[in-house]
Parts: sequence; C-alpha cells; structure tokens
Amino acid sequence: MTTRDPAARLLRLLSLLQSRTDWPGPELAGRLGVSTRTIRSDIERLRNLGYPVAATPGTAGGHRLGSGARLPPLLLDDEEAVAVAIGLRTAAAQAVGGIEETSLRALTKLEQVLPARLRPRVAALAASTVPLPGNGPAVDGDVLTALAVACRDRRRVRFDYHDHKGNATLRDVEPHRLVSTGQRWYLVAWDIDRNDWRMFRIDRLRPRTPMGPSFPGRSLPPGEAIDFVTKGVASTLEPCRTVATVHAPVTAVSERVPPVARVEHLDDQRCLLHIGAAAPLTLAVYLAALGLPFTVDGPPALLEALRRMSQHCAGAVSPATPAMSASQPRADAW
Repeated sequence: MTTRDPAARLLRLLSLLQSRTDWPGPELAGRLGVSTRTIRSDIERLRNLGYPVAATPGTAGGHRLGSGARLPPLLLDDEEAVAVAIGLRTAAAQAVGGIEETSLRALTKLEQVLPARLRPRVAALAASTVPLPGNGPAVDGDVLTALAVACRDRRRVRFDYHDHKGNATLRDVEPHRLVSTGQRWYLVAWDIDRNDWRMFRIDRLRPRTPMGPSFPGRSLPPGEAIDFVTKGVASTLEPCRTVATVHAPVTAVSERVPPVARVEHLDDQRCLLHIGAAAPLTLAVYLAALGLPFTVDGPPALLEALRRMSQHCAGAVSPATPAMSASQPRADAW
C-alpha cells in the first residue's frame, strides 16, 4: 500500500522504526510502497527533526532508531494504548515516592488523544477498578532508578543501611534484582563483605555516589530472586510459622494466600503451604479462612489456637442459625 502523503508517511516510518531494532531499506520501502530512494530521503527528514536514525551500509545493513535529546512521538496500536493506560493507573497507586503525580499527568495526556473507540474500554476499567490502599513505606523514585541501572549495568553499589532492629551499617554489594511485593520494594544483591546473597528493603537504604566498578554476573535466576525475598520476608515478619498439608490442588491454594506464603506441589489433590503470622491465633485464622481442608503437625501453640478457635466458632453458632444463602457474598480470596 503506497503512502503518498509525506507527513503520514513520516509517521508511519517512525512507527515501523519503533516496532523493532533493525529495518533493511528495501523492506521499509516495501511496507510503505515507495522506492528506497524515498526511504533515504524520509530518513534524512526524521534526522532533521531531531530523531537519530543510524544507517549501516552493505547488503546486511539497515536503519535503526537511536536515543536522542527528546522523546519521539510514540505510535501505539489499540491494545498497546489500553495497556499503557492501565499501567499508568496502577503506577499512580504504587508506593514509589513522587511517581503518583507524574503518572496521573502522563495518563491525562494519553486520555486526551485516545481514539473514541478506545475511551469506553479505558473508562470501564477505571470505573470498575478500586485500588487497595497500600500501607507500605514509599521509596524514593531516584533511588529505585539508580539501583535498576546498577542491576542492568552490573555496577557495584555502596549504601548506608538500617535493618529492622535499627542497626546502621555500610554495605558494599553487587546488585542483582529489584523485587516488589506490592507493599515494599527489595534489592537482592551479593554482599561483598559477607560473601553471600542478601536482601535489603529499599526504603531503608541510602546509596553513596558514584557507583563502583563493574562485576561479572552471578547465577541467581529472576524466579529464585522472588523466592529468596518471599522466604526472607516471611522469616522476618512472621515468627509463628507452619507447614500445612492442604487437600486441594496447588492452583486453588495459590490464589487464596498472600505473596509471602509459599505453596509446594505434592500431587493433583494435595500441596504443602508454607505460611506464617505474627501470632498463633492469627495464623489459625489465616488457615481457617482458606475454606479448604488442611492438617498441621505444629507448632504446639498453633495447635492450641486452632482448638480454641474451633470451640469459639462452634459456640457462636446456635442450632437455629440458618445456613448462609448462596446469594450472599463470600470472602474466598486474600
């Protein structure tokens, strides 16, 4: 299909350059229905407008859009535009200091130029979604960005850190991954002085500048970083812990437990639930709220809490109390 209007062709060309890394000239010409000479001319127009487009000569060469001094117009398809709108609404409710107002400004700009056909979809999502207010501490957006860059570039970082007991230390680490639990942000890193993996709450650290030297990568896949944080958070915040055998598929249990709980597959009808709480009675309530059959072997304080809770619940229900109607809402999720 030939794109005759020069302005429309430039926008289409910019959109193609954004969609993948390298574009051979003849392929761009074929997509736009013009000659390779016209493509070279249009590339030069984009450069004159301030968009750096690199060209590699030869049969294997092509064109690549680089980073410039300003952000080029992002040309999004329908699904991408809706996804960005959802992401901005989500970001506005996250515990990252200063990002809420910025996300709302970006969302306002996006909604102003959304096509009419997409407005009902975004509006329906906004009207039907109620964010759960978080009670976690906000992290500094600049600190989060600096740590993300250090993880990406494999640069060592030194920072002052206060642990949950208030002890202050100076740490020298090789940053690996950032992990968000929904309420808090954590850095998983190799601690140079302790010669071991450690996790750090990002709201408790203050990086020192500049960043340190580069380092070779270590073997801790992203999935293991999440598991590392989950176990660490659970052991710190939940002193009363147990492993319950739940008689239900792992998928049914996973959707009912909080992020710090860990579900381990046994077979199609059973799984192990590693979970904890601040007190035995709280843990007993958590387990009962699953609404699924389970068994636990301990600790003794939990077993006693389950017995007392069972007695209290049985005494609260009189023989004349009707069963809950199927039309009444149920709290089956965490």
